[in-house]
Amino acid sequence: MASRRDFLHQGARLAAIGVIGSPLAAAATDLQPPPDLFDSQALDLDFWVKPRTLSVTRPQSGETANVLYWKDGEVIESAYQELCHLLRDVNGKASAAIDPKLFEMLWSTQAFIARFGIIKPLEILSGYRSPASNARLREQGIPAARQSLHLVGKAADIRIANLNEEVLGGLIKSFRGGGVGYYYRSGPRGGWIHADTGLARTWKG
Repeated sequence: MASRRDFLHQGARLAAIGVIGSPLAAAATDLQPPPDLFDSQALDLDFWVKPRTLSVTRPQSGETANVLYWKDGEVIESAYQELCHLLRDVNGKASAAIDPKLFEMLWSTQAFIARFGIIKPLEILSGYRSPASNARLREQGIPAARQSLHLVGKAADIRIANLNEEVLGGLIKSFRGGGVGYYYRSGPRGGWIHADTGLARTWKG
């Protein structure tokens, strides 16, 4: 399980790479930009030091939550445990420690788009997966790697209402925190983005 110290070190690293420009306030009125408008490298230090609340929903279980998990440079342990539970394997009814860097990636994404007036919860389609659940998905023909980072609590499949896969994936990729998979699907619900804290890479599924 990743430690609180690991989490804080990651926060400091992200803050350091974020101080390279000013917020894109002037672009906030244009909500139909090319995907590269939502670029995390435009963030300032104030973004990284404010309290962090993650708003999530789990369609499979019907759960919704707003969790303040970081404040004044400290991870709130009870909130971290709550988030681990929210990202549990809903089908297999199993939970595991989630990489704190994954929560950082999800929060950063949500907090960044909020600056543009997009206040939406992260829809968590999949977080941690037990080996049995991962194997079952493969048997059903659903994309699930044999050595998936979902198995070790380092990946999540997500959607955000009103953001297509290209925009959402492009934003997550700009944080440079791991892998991004684009899963394009037709229909009213659309596709989703796989985000993980592994090696930096992208793919389409």
